[in-house]
Amino acid sequence: MFETLGFEETSPRLASLYFSLALGLGFGVLAQLTRFCFRRAVIGEDRRQAAGIWALALVVSVLGTQAAVIQGWISFDAHRLLVSDLPLLAIALGGVMFGIGMVLTRGCISRLTVLSGTGNLRALLCLVVFAITAHATLKGVLAPLRSALGSYTVQLGDYATLAALPGGAPLWSALIALPALWVALRSQNSASALLGGAMIGALVPLAWVTTGFVLFDEFDPIAMESLSFTAPMSEGLFYVIASSAVPAGFGPGLIGGVLVGALLTALLRGQFHWQSFENPGQTGRYILGASLMGFGGVLAGGCTLGAGLAGVSTLGLAAPLALGAIALGGILAHRVLRDRPNAASFSPAGSPATPAPQPAE
Repeated sequence: MFETLGFEETSPRLASLYFSLALGLGFGVLAQLTRFCFRRAVIGEDRRQAAGIWALALVVSVLGTQAAVIQGWISFDAHRLLVSDLPLLAIALGGVMFGIGMVLTRGCISRLTVLSGTGNLRALLCLVVFAITAHATLKGVLAPLRSALGSYTVQLGDYATLAALPGGAPLWSALIALPALWVALRSQNSASALLGGAMIGALVPLAWVTTGFVLFDEFDPIAMESLSFTAPMSEGLFYVIASSAVPAGFGPGLIGGVLVGALLTALLRGQFHWQSFENPGQTGRYILGASLMGFGGVLAGGCTLGAGLAGVSTLGLAAPLALGAIALGGILAHRVLRDRPNAASFSPAGSPATPAPQPAE
């Protein structure tokens, strides 16, 4: 469709950069206003409210994406989340590692990106460590380990997608959306909070359709992408250190937009303030958590957005497995830290123990 829009000096890649900046800006604003976070939805003290916002975002994401598929605008036939050889070990291990990491850092990587825009230096350090680890796992020294773990697969054939099961895409979309809608309606959230969650969910099909249909050009193809933070963080890191050789695309634009959106929202609402680490033990814990999320996110096929909110909307079987493993890792880590508050301490023997993780917000 892109060639019919009449752009003469703008390539699909450049157009995707502008679009992802706007997409990230919208997500940064909405996520800051609603405190959108999967970790809070699983183990937070206000998890009922947080789960309601996340669940409504999932409803809109799934229904909007599948509506676009029915219209014939997009197709996930060759998408990585629908591969017939399911890397089950990598997904399970990576998801659990990511879940543990998000508990250690008090936020999944999307939430930490938003918090970085509000002056949280703990979150900003986590972004750097996450990006380095993810890039090393995708293309660096950790790539052989990733490949080895990913070689243990389960052959699914045509059943790599829920749409291939009895009832097809409409039934399975409803089976996902209806329970999520029930959670949202019982969450005791304000109408404005639920509206924010719905708008976040709408960004997912908007991104799929824009990159996979509106900007599609068979002579200059770009990847069909949506909300995700693992690969974009890796791409953003590579762009920062080699921008003269690597043009910016969807990933760097998305991350930059989220940071700007969160920053502007925090400034306008008087929520911007500098925060840093309290002691070396806390620093070590956050670095460990960010590293686990970077490595685990690549293994699992994405973060709580890439393999979760956006991933589930594809109806690929890999996405709900990854999201479930992330939730499991988060619950297990939370219970360990609750029962043994010094379990994540990096303090040397004889020194004061590091306190249990405190809110990053």
